[in-house]
Amino acid sequence: QVQLVESGGGLVQPGGSLRLSCKTSGIILSVFGPAVKGWYRQAPGKQRELVASISPGADTNYADSVRGRFAISVDNARKTVYLQMNNLLPEDTAVYYCNLKAPSTGDRWGQGTQVTVSS
Repeated sequence: QVQLVESGGGLVQPGGSLRLSCKTSGIILSVFGPAVKGWYRQAPGKQRELVASISPGADTNYADSVRGRFAISVDNARKTVYLQMNNLLPEDTAVYYCNLKAPSTGDRWGQGTQVTVSS
């Protein structure tokens, strides 16, 4: 059973930083490596939106609202996906979800981690 567990969320002041982690389990490296990994977020009353994604070839894609502030990365040895978030803004407040897409696993989601940016 493939599982994704996010961590690293919390309360931070505007301008601060957080690093989210998404630890996967129940998946072998030969499946994890070629998968597309992504971070999404959902604010209250809004639809879930893509924040950042990374392809197996390490090509990255970012939402316009976070480009230059956020960075997605992968540690294949640990089968973990990270999202470094800098210069956080109140509008970044949301539940952040990790996502994994692979032919053999389909679309997998974590349970989410809350990020609140407030003074």
